[in-house]
Amino acid sequence: MYPLTCVDGYRIPVREEVYVLDIIPLTSGPATISSDQKLALFNPTSLKTGPHIDLITRHSNIACAKAFDVGSAIVCTAGEDGSVSMWDLRQDARQAEVARLTDNRAPVLSLACSGAGFSVVAGTELQDHQASILVWDVRSTPTPKLHYKEVHSDDVTELNFHPSDHNILLSGSTDGLVNICDTRITDEDEVVVQTFNHDASIHHAAFLNDTEVFAISHDEKLALYDMAENHENGAATADFGDMRSVLGCQYVANVIVKANGAGAVIGAGAHDQQAFEMIHLNKGQNWNMDRESSVGLPGAHSSEIVRSFCFYDEAQTVFSAGEDGYIKAWRPNA
Repeated sequence: MYPLTCVDGYRIPVREEVYVLDIIPLTSGPATISSDQKLALFNPTSLKTGPHIDLITRHSNIACAKAFDVGSAIVCTAGEDGSVSMWDLRQDARQAEVARLTDNRAPVLSLACSGAGFSVVAGTELQDHQASILVWDVRSTPTPKLHYKEVHSDDVTELNFHPSDHNILLSGSTDGLVNICDTRITDEDEVVVQTFNHDASIHHAAFLNDTEVFAISHDEKLALYDMAENHENGAATADFGDMRSVLGCQYVANVIVKANGAGAVIGAGAHDQQAFEMIHLNKGQNWNMDRESSVGLPGAHSSEIVRSFCFYDEAQTVFSAGEDGYIKAWRPNA
């Protein structure tokens, strides 16, 4: 394992316990959402000076955020009240909320955004025996253009668009299914074009490339699937099993897909060891985990869970965020 050094950090300065829930990597720097209901944007070269944009969101309890446009610093947030806000982080605080997408009262657990497709999608909690996927066209109206009510039978915990086709949407749920949907289809009976049964509540799932998908469950089971025509039965093409025993960790924070089909990075933590490790998942003849070249964050976020991590390859910097209220920057030893 190659250890990085913590070179910068910022802790939310409040007395009560505040979690940094997620990092949203933007071209201008890392944005964060936190349990004090804030959306913040940091200077990537100076975290310690604090966020230069610090916005209070209005979702009762913020749950998720996604970048709508990485380059233009437009971010969507959502949460308990069912609304979705769009923020332009180039604006000052009073003008930053540029749209509010409504007409949904179920708590939102997941978001997907496609700037190319002008689409924002929200996945909801199961409420009144219904878990919804709502699709907005941001050019037209604050009410959804599509409302799927039968794609999943339980909380919709994950949403991600296809890397090259903004009509194709991946959804994951606590019902154990990862579904691939074609959002050009309005008929509920036809919208799901492929289903992968992970047989465990989905924590994270996304496309690795044009046809392959990963899914990791809340009980840390990782498997890969393929929607190519020669894999129509939907069975896992690689089943890595329980990551806790495979990697000797206690939890997996996420699996971050690298650009240009260069595999993915598994972020795994062990809070009793104050450790966090990033392991490259790459594809040769088959997919495999490269433990020998893994990267570690020594001390991580002390004994607290690392909620999110991301990397800026050109700057050789990793950012991490945790339940200790910190965002930290890590680099190789100079």
